[in-house]
Amino acid sequence: MKWLPTRAVAFAAAALLALTACSAGSTASSGSSPGGDQPLSIGLVAEPASLDFTTTDGAAIPQVLLGNVYEGLVKQDDSGKIVPSLAKSWTVSPDRKTYTFDLVDNAKFTNDKPFTAADAVFSINRVKTAWTTSLKAAMDVVSAAKALSPTQLQVTLTKPSNDWLFRMTTRIGAMFSETGVSALATEPIGTGPYKFSKWNRGDSIVMVRNDNYRGSKPFFQQITLKYFKDPTALNNALLTGTINVIGTVQAPEALSQFTSNDKYQVIEGTTNGEVLLSFNNSRPVFSDLRTRQAIRQAIDHKALLDTCFAGRGKLIGSMVPPTDPWYEDLTGVAPYDLAKAKSLLQASGAAGKTLRLRLPTLPYATSCGQVVKSQLEQAGLKVQIDQLEFPAAWLTTVFKNADYDMSIIAHVEPRDLGAVFNAKYYTRYNDPTLQGYLAAADAGDEAAQVDNMKKAARRLSENAAGDWLFLLPNLIVADKNLKGLPENAITESFDLSTLAR
Repeated sequence: MKWLPTRAVAFAAAALLALTACSAGSTASSGSSPGGDQPLSIGLVAEPASLDFTTTDGAAIPQVLLGNVYEGLVKQDDSGKIVPSLAKSWTVSPDRKTYTFDLVDNAKFTNDKPFTAADAVFSINRVKTAWTTSLKAAMDVVSAAKALSPTQLQVTLTKPSNDWLFRMTTRIGAMFSETGVSALATEPIGTGPYKFSKWNRGDSIVMVRNDNYRGSKPFFQQITLKYFKDPTALNNALLTGTINVIGTVQAPEALSQFTSNDKYQVIEGTTNGEVLLSFNNSRPVFSDLRTRQAIRQAIDHKALLDTCFAGRGKLIGSMVPPTDPWYEDLTGVAPYDLAKAKSLLQASGAAGKTLRLRLPTLPYATSCGQVVKSQLEQAGLKVQIDQLEFPAAWLTTVFKNADYDMSIIAHVEPRDLGAVFNAKYYTRYNDPTLQGYLAAADAGDEAAQVDNMKKAARRLSENAAGDWLFLLPNLIVADKNLKGLPENAITESFDLSTLAR
């Protein structure tokens, strides 16, 4: 999740939250000379629960580590295109089931071991055998991974898959050292431009430049990622010089204090962070389509966005952001209609029922949850709000155990429609028709993929599998002289290597 868990964090997203990537049009630091001992501090919201994303869900871990400490064979560029990383190039067989990767020959892990095809085989197989997170399923399509030489890897799939190579740009594609996985939760070892230094739990994570990195050296020798639960404290930290960047603005209504000050720059773009009002579809109350539709039509999404996020963000209507090729504006599927919502609730027998809205302690979820409660109660439901500490309590109670009726979280992992809406995920959404569209999209050509993904997104919306409150914006505030900040957040990673003064 992609919360911001990914994505929700969460990036966090994520948050879940905030979620980031290299931006189109941003100024990279590859042409800048390293900044010596000059430090940089970035303020974020969702602190990781662990540093091991192979066994712990949540967007906050890959936000820190993916692309910075861990690299994949491939990655996404600023436009979302798949480009080389630890693989220099690759070819695909005519039947689209065999990928042959030619690897770089000068990458080293921070434990001084060289990266080879054997490590790639180990990493791919380990997703299938040792990972315990829900995202591991994306590797199920792999039937075999084989080292043809130290610098050549062959991966064979059980069937053609449009999705597999894209997933290799995400956390499941991270390459690990065979001798460096004994303490992933506290000592990540990768080939990237930064190394993990220390973690002051509840406060900050410190990264230091990997001076043995094969590519361009990052400008900053040390970067501290500092975590804040309170958006006012986060803003004050920038105003007082404690941090240099607000990586995830959580109180957009307070932006004027920065836009009116020429010491700062404000960057606004888009993300993958769909803020989802999730339904526990295994609960009897949600078995009636009319109840789900009523909840969607009881929510005035524009008023909600204006109230709880200062009008920033975008209304989307389903689980696809505008940066994906199959995006359609589906906000018209369930327009705000309070009278119809009341009628549907009466017809389904849900009027007067109490629903438990269990919220993570993330600022956007807390503020938007109050609006959701108010609007649903106007339609005839009763809503009980519970606050769950994020990430630990929310991940255990809602995400793992599905002990909830509704929740709010930003799912920030890229192209996560199928990952979020299935019977095994916390949404407990079981729909063979949806799965059929997803399978056809994965196996078909490019046109078939786009067509079937559009059908899948519309199916979710028309079947009211959840309610998409809005798409998080990528809002960053930083010192005026900082370069290389991401305009859009379309991957799981906050790329630290592009930053410079």
